Amino acid sequence: MGLLDGLKSVLGVKAEADATRDADPDDLFGMSTAYVTMEADLGYEPTGEAALCFADVDSTDFQDAVDEVESILDAGMVETGTRATFETDDHGYQWVVLHDDDFEDLLTSIHFAADTLVERRYGSRLLAALFSFEDARENQTVYWVYSFRRGAYYPFAPDPHDSHERNTSAEFKLDSNLSDEITVEDDKEYWYPLWPDRPGYHPWE
Repeated sequence: MGLLDGLKSVLGVKAEADATRDADPDDLFGMSTAYVTMEADLGYEPTGEAALCFADVDSTDFQDAVDEVESILDAGMVETGTRATFETDDHGYQWVVLHDDDFEDLLTSIHFAADTLVERRYGSRLLAALFSFEDARENQTVYWVYSFRRGAYYPFAPDPHDSHERNTSAEFKLDSNLSDEITVEDDKEYWYPLWPDRPGYHPWE
């Protein structure tokens, strides 16, 4: 699984210390208009995948909360067709990975998952939500990463040929074109890379 070392320190502990406010899953809905701009103006189409990352808690109550998330998503799959898988990466962080060609359904499902953990008083365990897009002409996959502790999005564009280099020009282009539609993190020190293990893979794989 491809998450950079020390994710908890950068998206969890450090971001929590510098948090602007409590996690608010409703912020995710800013992406409901931004994805249209991504496709129409920038040529990035949704890949049909999104993911929610959170830190584990060794308690029965937390596992019950995760089970509730799974039950909600399973029930929603009947209506929306959104498929959910639950993964644990090599660093011990948990992922809910969602698959759906309908972006609105994808967004609604990831909001349900995050909101359920907040209602169960585990909002502090939420680290990030990721939405992936692809420009097939440039063979470039990009992500909008939402940091729950900072209450803002930031772009992440891994170089398609090098799993530990960033396409900064693509990131700045996304920032300049979407900052009027979503809240983008002003402090670029918080634009943390979420490296995949190999080029062409997602961070949660």
